[in-house]
Amino acid sequence: MMINKKFFTSESVTEGHPDKVCDKISDAVLDDILAHDPQARVACECCAATGMVMVFGEITTTHTYDIRSIVKKTVEEIGYTDPTMGFSADGIAILNTLNKQSADIAMGVDKSQEAKSGEDSDHEIGAGDQGMMFGYATNETDEYLPAPIYYAQKMAKKLTEVRKCGKFPYLRPDGKTQVTVEYDGDKVKRIDTVVLSTQHTADVSQDQIRDDMIEHVIKPTLDSSLIDDDTKYYINPTGRFVIGGPQGDSGLTGRKIIVDTYGGFAPHGGGAFSGKDPTKVDRSACYMARYISKNIVAAGLSDKCQIQLAYAIGVARPVSVRIDTFGTGKISDEKLSEIVNEHFDLRPSAIINTLDLRRPIYSQTAAYGHFGRNELDLPWERLDMVDTLKQYI
Repeated sequence: MMINKKFFTSESVTEGHPDKVCDKISDAVLDDILAHDPQARVACECCAATGMVMVFGEITTTHTYDIRSIVKKTVEEIGYTDPTMGFSADGIAILNTLNKQSADIAMGVDKSQEAKSGEDSDHEIGAGDQGMMFGYATNETDEYLPAPIYYAQKMAKKLTEVRKCGKFPYLRPDGKTQVTVEYDGDKVKRIDTVVLSTQHTADVSQDQIRDDMIEHVIKPTLDSSLIDDDTKYYINPTGRFVIGGPQGDSGLTGRKIIVDTYGGFAPHGGGAFSGKDPTKVDRSACYMARYISKNIVAAGLSDKCQIQLAYAIGVARPVSVRIDTFGTGKISDEKLSEIVNEHFDLRPSAIINTLDLRRPIYSQTAAYGHFGRNELDLPWERLDMVDTLKQYI
């Protein structure tokens, strides 16, 4: 008998979703620049609509990059190659309005307030902006992610895989997934509802799409022990999804920040990841917070852990560090905060060094989540601090 029945829903989108097209382009630009100039400052954003892409933002680098070729290559790799879709690699207009990073911002990043005062000359980089960043981990899946976002991401990735391998020629790049999980207290009980919408050609029946998606996308990705006779499936619930991608809806970098993180399980400071170099704590501090929280949970110090970091622009040290284990900690949250401050350096330059972030590793994270990606060797997903933390149990 369930004593605390509750539901939680998370969604994901494929790399052909218009917002994800923009995230992919922004991170492709970042990777191209970091491959040649690891010290570059990059804040590259993108918007897309029918027949056009505009790239804008601020970049300071010694590398001569080719925006047109990066955009066309990325759009082609995603799968937009058919001009009849209203958006294709060879048929889009590309507008470039990039500028250099503001000198007012640069002077705070180049030399932190601590370095200017002589307090800390070893870590000169200041935070690239103010704001709060969150990291989260839970032991409810092997990937230390909440089950709803884990399954939604996995299903979206599988949808793209069956499209790109040519198994179903009627599939097109745009798509969305959603999973509702039923909990008994904090324990995953079952999957209640699955939603999958996929762009398709006009000549395929909805019955075929439904059968193919359930058999070849949903069943291979969801845990069969969580599926029962009451699990509901909604496949292309509008009945038609021919017009999609940037032709069907405009796209913008950074508009899928909950998809990128924990599916709504943890708060979000509002800063996006894609297109930003690691001096931007919007990105690097979120990665560090995930790294710490994951190692805490993996070490058995708590069943789930949420960390908030907050920064002031131009200042290296965070203005606050907050840990919440939601009553699952084996030691107090206050003691955990002391442990984190002892073993983890949270200044931007230290984060960059600890996680080796000045590398072209970001395009692969632009779709299907930045966390729990065991198929990728992402430094913030490593569990190399577990043994150190276990000593505190």
